[in-house]
Amino acid sequence: MDRTSLERKQKFSKTRLGRMRAGLAGYVERGEVPGLVAVVSRGDETHVEVMGNLAVGGPPVRRDSIFRISSMTKPVTAVATMILVEECKLRLDDAVDAWMPELAERRVLRAIDAPVEDTVPAERAITVRDLLTFRLGFGMVMAMPGTYPIQRAAAALGLEMGPPAPAKVPPGDAWLAKFSTLPLMYQPGDRWLYNTGSDLLSILIERASGQPFPAFLRARIFEPLGMKDTGFFVPEAQIDRLATSYWPQPDGSLAVYDESRGGQWSRPPAFASGAAGLVSTADDFSAFARMLLAGGTYGGERILSRPSVELMTTDHLTPAQKARSGFTPEDFAASGYGFGVSVVTRRDHAYAPIGQYGWDGGLGSVWRSDPQEHMITLLFTQRMWSSPQPPPVCRDFWTLAYQAIDD
Repeated sequence: MDRTSLERKQKFSKTRLGRMRAGLAGYVERGEVPGLVAVVSRGDETHVEVMGNLAVGGPPVRRDSIFRISSMTKPVTAVATMILVEECKLRLDDAVDAWMPELAERRVLRAIDAPVEDTVPAERAITVRDLLTFRLGFGMVMAMPGTYPIQRAAAALGLEMGPPAPAKVPPGDAWLAKFSTLPLMYQPGDRWLYNTGSDLLSILIERASGQPFPAFLRARIFEPLGMKDTGFFVPEAQIDRLATSYWPQPDGSLAVYDESRGGQWSRPPAFASGAAGLVSTADDFSAFARMLLAGGTYGGERILSRPSVELMTTDHLTPAQKARSGFTPEDFAASGYGFGVSVVTRRDHAYAPIGQYGWDGGLGSVWRSDPQEHMITLLFTQRMWSSPQPPPVCRDFWTLAYQAIDD
């Protein structure tokens, strides 16, 4: 591509960026989200919007405000896993039993609605790849809590699958000991089931690396990328930068889910969750996204090889697995799942071209990277989602970001 074409490819319309700002401002002015930080970058051009308040009636949001990114932790955990794969400390298709003997010789429910004692042997061991792709046979069940015996058994052990609550989770080894008493819901490899794989990866990474999971992330990802405000809690000196987290109510009001000062992210957790534990800033996560979009490098630092990034951002689900998977039946109609990220496989929207990848945080954040446009979109809010599907503010953000492309 010549220089003129490259410059054209990186261009945004200032007028249409103004339309994006107005659209996002409407959500803040109507009180639907207290505040937000939005980032749209394309090549070397970056546009950032900051608006609203850290808490209802509180101080204004700043560009360096800290948000709970919940499930956007998952791609970070996947990158950490791939670092160990590149070092041959882990292998994608090896059983995890050597590092996690608690997961050896699994039993599997005869049917999802069967009593937890009604099981058959697992047909094969759980692999590292299974954890990365959420195909280990255990995860979030798309049914009301308590519908099935396995849900009730998990809840009795304190292993509910609701919004992240780090203060309620025991240390990783204790968590795994409890988890290992449960059967798998399905045979390994049968289908995609959300969330549990990333929590298991955080324990696997700790054992395979010989380092606490937070220390490994800091040394191998956060420090090289300059992600100084990303971690599993916010220190007291920075706590005033943490946004209050809100839970939307049926009447449209917002109830506090987690305060900043004295809240669950104001102190180190017993279990650093690789599924949903991190806090971050828009600039910190932008560095992570830029590293992946650049094929594993950032600022002269190589975190992963380009082939590893390409493997991470490739759809690994078969048609049969997709047909049995997802939060809703249409979830994988136009997408698949790689390692910690969804991948667009069919273009259904202007803002979702084939090959685009990313993931979201149910406490109010979304991220997408688009290799075709060399574009990153990030939106951080402190309003929790009320369903697995992105709320209107997120969908409008994506539409407004892509309509601002001017070439």
